[in-house]
Amino acid sequence: MNTMIKVARYHLARPVLFVAPPWATLALIFAVNVARGGDTFRDGLGTFFLMFFVVGVQRIGGWLPFGLALGLTRRSFYAGTALLGVSMSLVSGLVIAGLQAIERATGGWGLSITFFRVPHLLNGPWYATWLTSFVGLSVLFVYGMWYGIVYYRWGTLGVLAFIAVQVLVALAYSWSGVGGHLASLSALDLTGVIAALTVVFLAGGHATIRRVTV
Repeated sequence: MNTMIKVARYHLARPVLFVAPPWATLALIFAVNVARGGDTFRDGLGTFFLMFFVVGVQRIGGWLPFGLALGLTRRSFYAGTALLGVSMSLVSGLVIAGLQAIERATGGWGLSITFFRVPHLLNGPWYATWLTSFVGLSVLFVYGMWYGIVYYRWGTLGVLAFIAVQVLVALAYSWSGVGGHLASLSALDLTGVIAALTVVFLAGGHATIRRVTV
């Protein structure tokens, strides 16, 4: 655990590069939305979530060589990076829940905006919004880490092959039935499914990073 914390501190040596991109993007899109006079613009919140995927990619692709050069093992670097990403997701989920509460209390920031409320997914009690946001941000960060490892190990061709394998797996299933089942789940049930995916992605990334060479 001490090593994992040291890895997290290593990433936070320049915290702006880790924390700022998602929140700066969200603030900019929210400001544009307000300037437009309100209305609903949930793409901004979706972009915020996708930024966690981008940060996950960057944390591995850009920092793994330096971490290994400092004597960290692949396993400790991976675990520490995942710990920091999940911790950041936990805190960010709380902030989203708080902003959603303010949005409700102010009648949509005085402009009838539903920026932080997404029907079915993020529109329940604060704890449900926090939990779903936390798990959703975590899965995207971990998924991004896996992509970063694949790119670091095999380059662009490896990423394309990785995507192709996932597409082939997806095509092998009847997603109409799966999609119908997922649509029938409650937000918390769907959060449980996403949490299971997070574990799968963590295991996949861990298996991939074990054979990475500097």
